[in-house]
Amino acid sequence: MVNGTLTVPSDWRTTVVSTQTFSVEEAVETIGFGRFHILLFIIMGSANIVEAMEIMLLAVVSPEIRCEWHLEDWQVALVSTMVFLGFMVCGVLAGYLADRYGRWTVRSFVWSAYFSLLTSFAPSYGWFIFLRSMVGCGVAGVSQGFVLKTEFIPSKYRAVLLPLATIFWMLGSMLIIILGMLVVPTWGWRWMIRISVTPSIILLFLFQFIPESARYNVSAGNMAAAVETLQRIAKMNRASLPPGELLEPRVEQRGNWRILLGSSFRTTSLLLWFSWFVASFIYYGSVLGSSELLEKNLLCLTDPDGEHLVKHRNEDGLCYCIAFQLSDYQTLLISCLGEVALVPVNICLLNVLGRKMSLTVLQLGAAILFMMLNICTTMFGFTVLLFLLRSLVAMNFNVVYIYTAEVYPTAARSLGMGFCTSFSRIGGMIAPFIAQVLMSQSVISALTPFAVSCVFCALGNFLLPIETRGRALQVSNTFLFSLFTNLILLYFNFHSFVCFQQSS
Repeated sequence: MVNGTLTVPSDWRTTVVSTQTFSVEEAVETIGFGRFHILLFIIMGSANIVEAMEIMLLAVVSPEIRCEWHLEDWQVALVSTMVFLGFMVCGVLAGYLADRYGRWTVRSFVWSAYFSLLTSFAPSYGWFIFLRSMVGCGVAGVSQGFVLKTEFIPSKYRAVLLPLATIFWMLGSMLIIILGMLVVPTWGWRWMIRISVTPSIILLFLFQFIPESARYNVSAGNMAAAVETLQRIAKMNRASLPPGELLEPRVEQRGNWRILLGSSFRTTSLLLWFSWFVASFIYYGSVLGSSELLEKNLLCLTDPDGEHLVKHRNEDGLCYCIAFQLSDYQTLLISCLGEVALVPVNICLLNVLGRKMSLTVLQLGAAILFMMLNICTTMFGFTVLLFLLRSLVAMNFNVVYIYTAEVYPTAARSLGMGFCTSFSRIGGMIAPFIAQVLMSQSVISALTPFAVSCVFCALGNFLLPIETRGRALQVSNTFLFSLFTNLILLYFNFHSFVCFQQSS
């Protein structure tokens, strides 16, 4: 203060800049998309290949174990149910561990690969379902990889990149079907399972290139590790971090289920749990149902080929047991292509309609296609219907993954995903008894529950209270923390500046 006039010191800019702060969200947006995200997309996408192979394996192996152990319909359905039971039980545990101890402290691939390999040596049906349930428990941790991708990808790229992840799921589904086509007729289903373990082993070596989530490190109070991770990403992308110091609220209650049922997320969580239940119910219903329709020749075809006529002649036999034919594998392969054929449509829906309306539209479309599977048509017509149905149910599953990863705060994101995937596995547990047991009795009676559940789920998705399109990922429930912190810093900067002038 000189002669009653407030003067500004020459170093005031340095004083203010030194207290600038940025959040992880701002750092991720500033760094942008680059080489790191391509590496992340490929490695984590490969994890989806492994998950798809383990799940789709059930559709390929079911006819084989039915023949080998002379199983009834409910026993075949129980295999899928036990896998999803393991998935459900371990899904919440995997989410809790990921929120408490890190996204990739939970390495479930060793577990799933080990028990999948043991499955190929199963001496009996009882051992087979036990070992497959252990595989399901290991696969439960794979969903945390989707959380990791979501936390590293800038918001404007999520609506494009995350739907493209279905390509890897399709590749895994096609790979296991091709293995079944080539290996099962010659070496048998046991060797097919042994060969299918190979991608899991390769991925264990690739995971070392993926760092721990910076958002998780911040929520755990490990700021140094978070900054190191962000600097590494910036270096790979040939970018730089925002000026200033990384500052975020430390969340003490990490992995606390009360966040999911608190006032902010209670309605969202309940509706999401139902949406995940239906997403899994209709997806695996379409996969296992199509396998059952082809295996048992339950299709109403106007142009049956020789293979289907042979099945009709034997289907009333005492020991009716016919494995997949070449045309059956081909139909499953074509239907798998449907999971990515409409990805551009999915991207447009996400950007134009948003997450909520996309889920609503996809569910209503799936309801219509489920009922159309009962229409008498040609084999080509059935393949087209199955192609479109698999497209819609896969797109729906992808969108609900995206929405879940975006809507929850960092402190409960993995736990929220774990709860959701566990509810989805309940749908997966029920689906085999509808798609495989009830389908054998009445096709229309089996298709109706899938269609009705789609309609109710579409209504629930429409009522979701939060739209996440273009929204930054939340760190905690205290959304105003960043603004409050910066106001305090601004106050102290101004106060220090005035005191400096008064002392002058």
